[in-house]
Amino acid sequence: MKRPAYVNDKMLKQFIKSALEEDIQDGDHSTLSTIPGNLEQKAQLLVKENCILAGVELAEIIFKQFDKNLKVEALIKDGESAKAGDVAFYVTGSARSILSTERLVLNCMQRMSGIATLTHDWDSRLLGTKTKLLDTRKTTPNFRICEKWAVAIGGGTNHRYGLYDMIMLKDNHIDYNGSITNAVKMARDYIKANKKKFKIEVETRNLQEVEEALESGADRIMLDNMDTQSMKKAVKLIGGKCESEASGGITRDMLKEVAATGVDFISAGALTHSAANIDLSLKAVK
Repeated sequence: MKRPAYVNDKMLKQFIKSALEEDIQDGDHSTLSTIPGNLEQKAQLLVKENCILAGVELAEIIFKQFDKNLKVEALIKDGESAKAGDVAFYVTGSARSILSTERLVLNCMQRMSGIATLTHDWDSRLLGTKTKLLDTRKTTPNFRICEKWAVAIGGGTNHRYGLYDMIMLKDNHIDYNGSITNAVKMARDYIKANKKKFKIEVETRNLQEVEEALESGADRIMLDNMDTQSMKKAVKLIGGKCESEASGGITRDMLKEVAATGVDFISAGALTHSAANIDLSLKAVK
């Protein structure tokens, strides 16, 4: 599948470089001391539990960045279903290079596959509705690029990537500023003065705040921790004049009920902060 726009070569190279430095520093001494430099070998990525596989493309990029002569033969692509016992790919080349990159590849793929699998499960419950499933910024520091990529692989939709690509006025912004009306006006003035093209989302906690956000000209209104009856009233109040997003404490079992309120989006931090890693291993082919 096509990479999301934020997964660019510069960001990936920086992430991989930092991760390899963290793990190797002045050398993989276990490998350097026991494996001849000229030894060529083959390894296979074994899937040990059913999942939506994610991180195959990233694995190949990691291998190639570390050693351009490593060759990867992918048998299962990102976003495809895999079952226990499947071989996802083979990697061939320097045994030293395979061993030194093994843990980074596994760490990324196990985490990404867990997120993609959970996202796919949640998103499947929204089939037949207009509601899209969003992730959040509740990600692991310095690993966001992989976690949000995994959400996209699993069929979810990425929310803003960071603080720099959208204006979201949350409860603390409003409380510090004094009012939704004033905060939105100041945000509009800021956008104009700085020649930006940001959308403005406003977090609301009750129907009174929904009405104020609507009147202030918000592009999207977040319905935070509201019960479904309040959400229905809010969606009716909004009346399609801007986008609506349900957020806060939403569980898998609630998804259909929340979607039935008519919201355009459901955002859930659980997609990235509560996904369980998938069991994968990289094993030598003898």
